Amino acid sequence: MIVCNLVSAAMYASVPIAGWLDQLTLTHLFIVALVCGTSAVFFNTACHAYVPAILAQPDLADGNAKLQVSEAGTRVLGRSAAGFTAQALGATVGLLLDALTFLVSTVCLLCIRTREEKRARQAGGRSLVREIAEGLRLLKRDPYLRPIVIYGAALNLLLMGYQAVQVIFLVRTIGVSAGVVGLLVMCASLGGVLGALLATRLCRRWGNARALVLTQAVACPFALFLPLTTPGLGLLLFASGAFVLGVGVSVGNVVVGTFRQSYCPPHLLGRVSSASMATNQGTIAIGSAFGGILGSAIGIRPTMWVLTVPLALTWLLLALSPAGKARELPLAVSPERHNGPSAGAVPLPKTVEEQP
Repeated sequence: MIVCNLVSAAMYASVPIAGWLDQLTLTHLFIVALVCGTSAVFFNTACHAYVPAILAQPDLADGNAKLQVSEAGTRVLGRSAAGFTAQALGATVGLLLDALTFLVSTVCLLCIRTREEKRARQAGGRSLVREIAEGLRLLKRDPYLRPIVIYGAALNLLLMGYQAVQVIFLVRTIGVSAGVVGLLVMCASLGGVLGALLATRLCRRWGNARALVLTQAVACPFALFLPLTTPGLGLLLFASGAFVLGVGVSVGNVVVGTFRQSYCPPHLLGRVSSASMATNQGTIAIGSAFGGILGSAIGIRPTMWVLTVPLALTWLLLALSPAGKARELPLAVSPERHNGPSAGAVPLPKTVEEQP
């Protein structure tokens, strides 16, 4: 995680430096985006696998919720400040500030005293390809992990698709200033803070499976408010749509993250997490490109409709899965779905019985 932070800081700082030297090119920007995106996948995977090493299982939900609150909170400050920074000081200063945040994150990581225990290397060793294949096999065959990953990929594709054109939509179609854009986009982060604060309470009251499905069923249709946005009071449609979507995404992140950490065998958690996050990151890139291409082809508001209508229905992927029929998600993978225990694997407890 520390290496990822340092690499990302260097990449972000390289853009304004190249601009000052009159050497900035489109290729440079593509390389920065690729490297930073790759670093984000490695960082998020390592972070997700590291949390269970710091917290006991009963504390995972609260820990993930607090992480989500801090992440959403920084997005509130960052996204709202971005519009005003770009308007007042220019985009160059914003990129340098972004690079600085990675350095601050590195200092925070260095202050963590807990270190993950090194697992003993198995006799004879195992090939990396076989280990990765084992994680992918579990992700592919498991009736709970598979639909959750498919849902996350579809949601990210559509979210990133409309977000690729939302600034153009607000500035050119609606006619708002950069500062107002920052405030409107900030609404999603405010929703994320609220969602993270509510996640553990909803799980205790309804069960984590029902909390996941119901919050997504409520939040996803609010995407339809976004293309209905008009100047003046019509901006409240965008603000409310982004806010409720933020609540749903945040609750989903807390529930899914905690479920994966509890459900996957420890020796497979990193592999399953990396496969899941790589899938999600891949759809982010595809969605962003698709949104931009579609915006150029059919116009900005039609693009918003094309992407938000299916987004409003994505919750059905969860509702029609086993999670939609359960109150609680299982605590661990059943041995029969694990395809036999691997060497060094810990005993697997029985799954929680589905409650009415």
